[in-house]
Amino acid sequence: MTKKLPDDGDDAELFRAAIAGVKPLAVSHHAHERPKPSARPLQKEADERAVLAELLNDPEPDMLESGDTLIYQGPGLQDGVFRKLRRGQFHMQSELDLHGFNRAGAKLVLTEFLAHCQDRGYRSVRIIHGKGNGSPNSGPVIKTHLDSWLRKRKDVLAFCSARPVDGGTGAVYVLLRSTS
Repeated sequence: MTKKLPDDGDDAELFRAAIAGVKPLAVSHHAHERPKPSARPLQKEADERAVLAELLNDPEPDMLESGDTLIYQGPGLQDGVFRKLRRGQFHMQSELDLHGFNRAGAKLVLTEFLAHCQDRGYRSVRIIHGKGNGSPNSGPVIKTHLDSWLRKRKDVLAFCSARPVDGGTGAVYVLLRSTS
């Protein structure tokens, strides 16, 4: 049974006639909302897990030693390279022992040693400064100054206290800038 639609061009009349027998659906017309994200800070938790993993992996247990450690990572040096230095994974191409020197003598010998290393193209060296056990009540004099001297040099990319087997907090590994 087809209803006859009016022939005149009144659109509203045509529409009413077309939907005359239509009944509304009983379904709710609420829009489907997406579930809200969890309030848990997932990225923060992932970052904290990464930090914990880094602490567990580096420094290695055999590197832990009491005493003040020296550490410096120059700008632009990759973390992986610095980690290798801290783990003592570079072949030390030369070594300087500052035991027995006073402050002025140690600075002069250090300057000459680093110039010699640059001339030879050495990239990694070890400097033994001692722990200051022989210093009168003031603590390690050379060690404190060495930290300052090395930080000011443009040819030093990084340095850190050595592993216990290489002198621990009485020596530093130094990574030098390439001359080429």
